[in-house]
Amino acid sequence: MKRISLVVLLFVGVLFITGCGKDEGILIAGKRLEENSYIVVDVRTNLEYSESHVKGSINIPYDEIDETTDLDKTKTILVYCKSGARSNKAYNTLKSLGYDVVDLGAYNTVTLEKE
Repeated sequence: MKRISLVVLLFVGVLFITGCGKDEGILIAGKRLEENSYIVVDVRTNLEYSESHVKGSINIPYDEIDETTDLDKTKTILVYCKSGARSNKAYNTLKSLGYDVVDLGAYNTVTLEKE
């Protein structure tokens, strides 16, 4: 039963984490985020980021996110990494710092445009 629930959860997550046209914003967990209302943060290493990343994202390795992190708190922060483990840690840290955060999970499942 747990396996079925996990599969359903992953499927639903993939359906809701979809990139849309520039004018439409993006849909995250059923909430539409308009352009300029979110910041995409790649929490992988600088080397991983330089190889490929989500277009327009910024790179802050997860272990460098702390109370000195200065992101716009009026925007939703979208985090991702290679497998989802580091993005989960970054999510928890940013949440504890008062940010509105969404964990996109693994890079290869993120459907936003990549470069």
